[in-house]
Amino acid sequence: MTVNSLPVRTDTPVRTPAPKAPRTGRRLLRIRAGRQHHAGPLAYVLLAVMAIVSVFPLYWTMVAASTDNTRVSQTPPPFLPGPNLFSNLARAWDEAAMGKAMINSLIVAGVIALSTVLFATLAGFAFAKLRFKGRNILLTLVIGTMMVPPQLGVVPLFMMMSELGWSQQLPAVIFPTLVSAVGVFFMRQYLSEALPDELVEAGRVDGAHSLRIFWSIVLPVARPAMAVLFMITFVHAWNDFFWPFVVLDMTNPTVPVALTQLSAGYVRDQSLIMAGALLGTLPLLAMFIVSGRQIVSGIMAGAVKG
Repeated sequence: MTVNSLPVRTDTPVRTPAPKAPRTGRRLLRIRAGRQHHAGPLAYVLLAVMAIVSVFPLYWTMVAASTDNTRVSQTPPPFLPGPNLFSNLARAWDEAAMGKAMINSLIVAGVIALSTVLFATLAGFAFAKLRFKGRNILLTLVIGTMMVPPQLGVVPLFMMMSELGWSQQLPAVIFPTLVSAVGVFFMRQYLSEALPDELVEAGRVDGAHSLRIFWSIVLPVARPAMAVLFMITFVHAWNDFFWPFVVLDMTNPTVPVALTQLSAGYVRDQSLIMAGALLGTLPLLAMFIVSGRQIVSGIMAGAVKG
C-alpha cells in the first residue's frame, strides 16, 4: 500500500528569528534597580569604626561610674568596668534626688515634645499648603527667630515668669518652649514635598474645612516626620540645662539641674558624677530601644513614593 505524499514547495523562504533589540537605558535602570546590592568590606569596616566611636562615650561613662575617684584619675585610666557600679548609682540616686528629677524631666520633655509636634505640624501645614496674606513675611520672621541666641531673652523671660508666679515651678520651663521655629520649618519643608496639592483640593471639594483636612489628610501623611520631630524635641528638652537652671532650684529640679548637686564641694567625685550622668541617660536609651525601629520604619515608609 502506497501513500501519496503532498507536493512540497521548495521556494518557501526560510524565516530566521529577528535579532533582539538592544536594551534601552531605562530598561537597564529598572533591571539594576531590582537587584540586591551588597556592601563591600570597606563599607563594613567604616560602619564598625563609626559604631565604636559612637558607643565609646557611653562605655567610658559606665567604666568611670563603676570605679572610684582615685582610679579614674590615674594615668592611664581604666578601660574595664570596676566593681562599684551599683553602689555609685545608688549614691547618685540618693544625693541628687534623681527620682523626683526624672519625674520632672519626663513631664517637661513629654509636654514640650507633644506640643511642639502639634503646633509645628499645624503651622507647617499652613505655611506649606494654605494661601493667605503675609504668609512669606510670617515665615521669614519665624526663620529669623532662629538667628537670635536664646540667652538674650533670659532676663525679660525670667521677669515675666516671676510676674506670673511661675518661678521655681515646671510651667516656667514648659510654656516658653511649647513650639520651636526649627520644628515649624522642618514640618513646612516636609509637607511641601510629601503632601500633594491634589489631596488638599479633594478635601475642599468634599466640603471639608481646614481642621478636618488637617486631621484626616495631613496627620497620616506627616506621621513619619512627626515621629522624628518628637524624638529630637524630647531629647533636647530632657538635656536642656541653661533655662531650667535659671528658673528652677534644687527643691524642684530636672535631671541636668539635679546633676549639679553631685559636683558640689572642693573635691569632685568624678565616678559619682559619671554615675549620675549614666542614670540620666538610661531613660533616653530605653525610649530609643523601644521606639527606634518604629521611627526608622516610619521614615522609610514616608520616603517611598508611588
